[in-house]
Amino acid sequence: MTDSWPISGVDLHLELDLSRGRRDALEQALRAAVRDGRLAPDARLPATRRLAADLGLSRGTVRGAYDQLIEEGYLTARQGSGTVVARLPAAGSVAADPRVVAPRHDLRPGSPDATAFPVSAWLRSARRALTAAPAEAFGYGDTRGRIELRTALADYLGRTRGVLARPESIVVTSGYVQALGLLSHVLGGRIAMEDPGVPHHREVVRRNGAEVVPLPVDERGARTDLLEGVDAVVVTAAHQNPTGVTLHPARRRSLVSWPGLVIENDYDGEFRYDRQPVGAIQGMDPEHVVYLGSASKSLAPALRLGWMVLPPRLVEPVVDAKLHDDRQTETLGQLTLADFVTSHAYDRHIRSCRLRYKRRRDLLVSRLARVNGIAAGLHALVPLPAGGEATVRAAALDLNLAVGFLGDRWHSRGDRPEGLVVGYGTPAEHAYPAALDALSQALSSCPPV
Repeated sequence: MTDSWPISGVDLHLELDLSRGRRDALEQALRAAVRDGRLAPDARLPATRRLAADLGLSRGTVRGAYDQLIEEGYLTARQGSGTVVARLPAAGSVAADPRVVAPRHDLRPGSPDATAFPVSAWLRSARRALTAAPAEAFGYGDTRGRIELRTALADYLGRTRGVLARPESIVVTSGYVQALGLLSHVLGGRIAMEDPGVPHHREVVRRNGAEVVPLPVDERGARTDLLEGVDAVVVTAAHQNPTGVTLHPARRRSLVSWPGLVIENDYDGEFRYDRQPVGAIQGMDPEHVVYLGSASKSLAPALRLGWMVLPPRLVEPVVDAKLHDDRQTETLGQLTLADFVTSHAYDRHIRSCRLRYKRRRDLLVSRLARVNGIAAGLHALVPLPAGGEATVRAAALDLNLAVGFLGDRWHSRGDRPEGLVVGYGTPAEHAYPAALDALSQALSSCPPV
């Protein structure tokens, strides 16, 4: 005989094989539910009286099963909280190295301060946007993205980044990586990417069918004189990742006159601390430049919202590629971001973050002997002498410090300059000074060049 039991609001289907005996059947069913995760750690079980009534068992049978599983460690009896599922170690698990899993001092580049996310303002925008949203917004929609967001972005990007865009030329994506992958799939051929750069981005291009060609970077940015034989180039013109330089005006002009396609990754273009941010290259030639941006650095990577401003000839093939990739980017976040932008809450948030990150960069510069790159973005480059990265890696491990290394960013290993790529956006405000103390200590045995 088999009975089914839904546990007190938890979506769990429990099978009782009563041929084993009532108490044994209940013990086995509960034990299995805990082991396979259907009953999560700390989940509260029903009172014995209620469970007995639900299953048609005696209260003594249920109490006996609970007591047995408490003895075995599957359940825990808590005063005032009833019986709950115990926390069990995962099968075959080993102790994790906390220095790898959760560093005490996190200065890795690539992320903003998550504690600075404007929760209250975002909730207000979400409430307004979802209240006003038409019913069709909750179904399948335009692969390009919600018109509300595309219209808001066209205005915002024109006003703040000098981008020339109409809503119909914008495609909303699930972050920068998806945008880069879609373009690589559509374009194919040979795509030049800055060296040093981001290894993950290179792999995205390769996996989508294009060949990656290293493009050297010097103190003036990407070497635009070395683009012969490639079909497109990806540049971080406003703030090169990771060296921190900005593309020289002469090289910006040479890109516009170059016959291939320019893909401009404006990943942190809003954050310039010593002057007004440099405008986007796209504004110089919107027929020749694809502009890519996202909310990952300005708001939070978890939003998974990015955008492409495309030349008209690329809109249809990119939309078709996205249709067969994920059909459309989630809608509710788009509606919320549209309101966040049009209400100017986004502008206020950006201004607040500029002040926050400027203070952090200023403190970083004051603590270290030398920091390369312009006063912008969420990371800085600290040059090291030959062999310095290995020394700092060992010291950082002992200090539970996570930081980026320039050696990991080159297209190929060899006799390359060494350095630290220090992300000053990641730590919470209260944790930043201690992280800088750890960084200074790690560098003490290997001062910057």
